[in-house]
Amino acid sequence: MIEGTAAYLAIVAMALVTYASRVLGPVLTRVLPASPRLDAALAAVPGAVLVAIVVPAVLATGVPGLVATVIVVLVTARTHKPLLGAAAGVVVVWSATGAGL
Repeated sequence: MIEGTAAYLAIVAMALVTYASRVLGPVLTRVLPASPRLDAALAAVPGAVLVAIVVPAVLATGVPGLVATVIVVLVTARTHKPLLGAAAGVVVVWSATGAGL
């Protein structure tokens, strides 16, 4: 674990990188020419970010998380209502945790 000054330096460095990405994004979109390849890459970013957030959470919860993920996908695909799918997944994890699984 990072302690003391190193922790503060790490936080400042992460803040600077985050700020730079926010500032450079619009600047680069004005400088770089638009192309179908760039458009495809940018279109893939939201899905990649979602996977990067969801997969560690699923792995951390084990079997209940995996089952909940399957339920979310099935309910959302069937109803076309992502909020309903998410709610079903929460109920599955909550129930499994309450049951001691």
